[in-house]
Amino acid sequence: MASIPKLIKAVLNVSRALPEQVLSLGHAVLNGLTGNSNFTNLPVDLNVLKAGLDAYSVSIGEAQDGGRKAIALRNKQGEDVVRMLRALATHVELNCKEDMNIFLSSGFQPRSTARAQSQPLGQPMILGISQGITGQLLVSIKAVRKAKSYDLRFGPAGPGGAVPAAWSYQTVPNAKAAVAIDGLVPGTSYVIQVRAYGLLGYTEWSDSAARMCI
Repeated sequence: MASIPKLIKAVLNVSRALPEQVLSLGHAVLNGLTGNSNFTNLPVDLNVLKAGLDAYSVSIGEAQDGGRKAIALRNKQGEDVVRMLRALATHVELNCKEDMNIFLSSGFQPRSTARAQSQPLGQPMILGISQGITGQLLVSIKAVRKAKSYDLRFGPAGPGGAVPAAWSYQTVPNAKAAVAIDGLVPGTSYVIQVRAYGLLGYTEWSDSAARMCI
């Protein structure tokens, strides 16, 4: 008797995730599913998901001052984003044809079926930042073994080069080539950090690197 392929399940441990982690996952899924011919008839309009992520990103920044109303709004918008991600995860699980490459193209990460834990990942770091076209920075990342993907977070430097008041996030599948961060404001200095995702979850964020965009 032929064995039945095992359904690939998505990691959605969002109940314990930070708002920034939920936002990062949302952007990874939005990027992965946009124009992806492997997944059609999506249960969530990607334009609605993008609008939800944009609103969530703003509310995360506004909630940093600890205001009760701002935090409540952030949590409400986070719940809306999580609800959309759950629906999309189920669709991806059922339509990836048990093909890991197709599954990964969605932006979701697979739930591990390993019984034994692997060694933790090494710490990634930013090797350099160079100028691309106007409004673009190119970030080179030091790869680490067994990383499944990498997250960049970046934002305008605070006074004296302090960390940003609010971060933007970008997920990339590998560190083989410099990562382009687009839509930046010329004449502004940006602080950038990186982390890796692996079998046991995320590494810590790296030390900051900074450069002015022109």
